Amino acid sequence: MKVALLIIDMQNYYAFSNEEKTQLTLKAVEFINVAIDLFRKKRLPIICIQHMDKAEGIIPGTEGFNNIEQLNIVSSDIHIMKTYGNAFNKTNLEKKLKELDVDTIILTGYCAEYCVLSTYRGALDIDIAPIILRNAIASGALENIRFVESVNEVISLGALQSVVS
Repeated sequence: MKVALLIIDMQNYYAFSNEEKTQLTLKAVEFINVAIDLFRKKRLPIICIQHMDKAEGIIPGTEGFNNIEQLNIVSSDIHIMKTYGNAFNKTNLEKKLKELDVDTIILTGYCAEYCVLSTYRGALDIDIAPIILRNAIASGALENIRFVESVNEVISLGALQSVVS
């Protein structure tokens, strides 16, 4: 098994539009950052996915497009822009994962019930094993996070640390 960490849409535009969303996003960031540190230490791929939507003004160079400052993403991480919910749709994500011989992805990010779930399903369609990192996905509503975690393969941070160590 070769694994990569995907961080999906942890951008200013999505994270801070209301108090509940902000709290849930910042909680997820704590878990995502521990995973980032683990993957960096083990020299495993970290892939930052950012959504671009010209109609909404979410384009490179705007504050809304930028990753939230609390997230430990760096320029040397792999960066992919998407325009659909599924990060595999019309991007080079699948090609990049194949080049890296990755067969398993750990999913984190925003929004649990939309882009995270769409990317999860997209991975299944191309025979890449998706696993959601528990407590590392965000949404505007806690019940949506819990639902997505309850109907998909999930790994705890402790188990992930054991598996990739």
